[in-house]
Amino acid sequence: MPIITFVARVSDGMLLVASMESIGDGNLDMYKQQAKQIMKKLDQRSPTKCSIESGAYTFHYLMQEGVCYLTLADRGFPKRLAFLYLEEVHTGFIEDLERDSGRNWRDVVTTVARPYAFIKFDKFIQKKRKEYADPNSSQNMHRLNDDLADIHNIMRKNIQEVLNRGERVESKLLVLLFAELSGLLLTVHNIAWLLLCFCLDVSRISSNLADRSKDLKWGAKKLRMQAIYRQYGPIVAVVLFVLLVIYVKFF
Repeated sequence: MPIITFVARVSDGMLLVASMESIGDGNLDMYKQQAKQIMKKLDQRSPTKCSIESGAYTFHYLMQEGVCYLTLADRGFPKRLAFLYLEEVHTGFIEDLERDSGRNWRDVVTTVARPYAFIKFDKFIQKKRKEYADPNSSQNMHRLNDDLADIHNIMRKNIQEVLNRGERVESKLLVLLFAELSGLLLTVHNIAWLLLCFCLDVSRISSNLADRSKDLKWGAKKLRMQAIYRQYGPIVAVVLFVLLVIYVKFF
């Protein structure tokens, strides 16, 4: 069953509503602290749905419209049922806000400065928690049968991955910086390679133009010689023939 249910503002992790049941192993305070730490580490870039394992329990959270809805349930509690529960908490919370503040409910959530400002919503959460307490009840089985949501795409993490995320920020920044520098070096290398290829192409084109110019000059000379042969060739042939006849006849 859902044990802890928190509703918090994503921008700063401030709790708006908290509702919980006691657990038998006496670690409720530890899980409450973990839940608060998780919510403080969330931002707009975080996955909108995620399950985070912690010991014998699992945190499930849903982010919608700048508000995070988080619950803690034992590992055997169906994940789909946990997110259906959070969806109902989300819907009920928005409806409650709209009744009190109308269309300006987002401004109310954004500007509220007092933690647990909507604690009266705990009554609704308690009601829903009882409805979802037994995953094998006919009502919950019906909910699961009607639910078509794909839970395979919901991100799954370990609690240490989430809580240690802040400690790895510096190393991630270094990795990103190295990647940026590597990308810059590759860009410079690519530009240099393109310039070299361009210069080689210009040289090759110039050489080809020079060769073609020589070919054109030789072709023009050849055409001029052919024109001279066509113009004066017959005359020269006749003269040579006459000279040959005279030579044979008189000599």
